[in-house]
Amino acid sequence: MQDTFTERNRLDIIAVATAHFADKGFAGARVDEIAAATATSKRMLYYHFGSKDGLYRAVLTEAYRGIRSAELDAGLGAMTPIAALEHLVALTFDYHFAHPELVRLVMDENMRHGPHVGSVAEARNELILPKTQGLLDRGVADGSFRAGLDAVDLHMTISALAFYYVANRYTFGTLFGADMQSAEAATRRRAQVVETVTRYCRADEA
Repeated sequence: MQDTFTERNRLDIIAVATAHFADKGFAGARVDEIAAATATSKRMLYYHFGSKDGLYRAVLTEAYRGIRSAELDAGLGAMTPIAALEHLVALTFDYHFAHPELVRLVMDENMRHGPHVGSVAEARNELILPKTQGLLDRGVADGSFRAGLDAVDLHMTISALAFYYVANRYTFGTLFGADMQSAEAATRRRAQVVETVTRYCRADEA
């Protein structure tokens, strides 16, 4: 079985499983339905992923790896601190908007008190805070950012603003008649989020 199971097979299965877990949650997704949708067998999925939990961990790992890779590979070190921060915020906002499945997976994981997220592997999560702190330190050193900024707090703020726009697009959009799904609306909101975070960090706004 191992000889015929390629990395492409694994990624294809994870892509299908991602859609199922994001749509139905961990409890509602069924391995037999995922197997049928990938033209494989439930036995094959268990052989390679170990269990439903193992398949879900692989899905969660890929979901986090996607956004972390986008953040870490953005070339921020070559930009001025202000430009790098603006780019990081815009990139994070755009990634969430383009990948609502990430938002749904994270929401479901939180509703179940995070049983899997602590064991996701190779998602590059451990690299993001040192990278963010390095950006902040550069900004403080050249006078762009005020002192006392914390990488965890900043990461939380950026994530929250990006996450909310996707997580609440249906409720907020319906209750307040706001367009939450068009590219034009997202572009306007992204500009507001970038400005909000940048003003929070800038030395001349302190």
